[in-house]
Amino acid sequence: MPSLLGDDVPQYKRDFRLKLINFRSQPAMRILTPGFVNITVRRAHLFEDAYREIMTKSPEQLRHRLKVTFEGEIGEDFGGVSREFFFLLSHEMFNPEYCLFELSSHDSYTLQINPFSSVNPEHLNYFMFVGRVVGMAIFHRRFLDSYFVSSFYKRIVGKPTALADLESVDADLYRSLKWTLENDITDILDETFTIEDERFGEIVTIPLLPGGADVPVTEENKKEYVEDDWAKFTDYKGYKPQDDVIQWFWQLIRSWTDEKRSRLLQFATGTSRVPVNGFKDLQGADGPRRFTIEKTGDPSSLPKSHTCFNRIDLPPYKDLESLESRLTLAIEESGSFEQE
Repeated sequence: MPSLLGDDVPQYKRDFRLKLINFRSQPAMRILTPGFVNITVRRAHLFEDAYREIMTKSPEQLRHRLKVTFEGEIGEDFGGVSREFFFLLSHEMFNPEYCLFELSSHDSYTLQINPFSSVNPEHLNYFMFVGRVVGMAIFHRRFLDSYFVSSFYKRIVGKPTALADLESVDADLYRSLKWTLENDITDILDETFTIEDERFGEIVTIPLLPGGADVPVTEENKKEYVEDDWAKFTDYKGYKPQDDVIQWFWQLIRSWTDEKRSRLLQFATGTSRVPVNGFKDLQGADGPRRFTIEKTGDPSSLPKSHTCFNRIDLPPYKDLESLESRLTLAIEESGSFEQE
């Protein structure tokens, strides 16, 4: 990228250049010296070798100057070998045979996470590997021959997704939901707060909120129907979905701003970022762990979170106002009360 930009350069390119300069100037983006991080791979076993080499090194080691060697080949890595390594590895990582990614419905080159990636028992470890490779490529300024759907990039940087992002993932569903929002659906749409998902040939009905199969989609609640995801992947201990406290809880969540919902998520899970595939892929300290609300504590006390287990201990409050005031206080002053 040139150091000087002419007057004819669009403003968005100028803004991007400034952001890039600022990003690369951060202390975390500096190469650690002295020493190298050595990565040796076989061309015929590039994915397996790269996985072993990268996953057995610490993040600190991966921040040293990169030196890649293709086994059996002579040549020092002055940049060209590592560039070829990342280029070839990007083709291997995103190979559909690994069931980690699939082409989006929008075009023939952007990628999205394969919703059936769990057929590969090592899929979570492989996703961590892919994340490390992407991070290394950014850190060492190398090119990956891959492009992702917009929602993927938004999840990486912690930005909320919008309905428009769904178009590249499922164009038919996007058009259907967009039409639902833009038109009066009274006496037209016969839907409930559920979705149907095909899992290896079997159609599974998933409620979008507690008791969703009994909640019809109307003109009044259609926006909620389009946006809901969190509630359908929540477990309960001591509560039932139809209990008043749970109904009030989700009523609050739906009424809050994206920022306040993010702060609640941070309080409950330790991160404000939702996984790329939504709450169904939420991770705990010991692997996949769904968001959980447990009935415990006195109604006069504040909620307590267990971020390692994505759990909130929610006392049985007597009314919506008590729940809102105590939950708000909990997420806004999480440093001053019990959080594990």
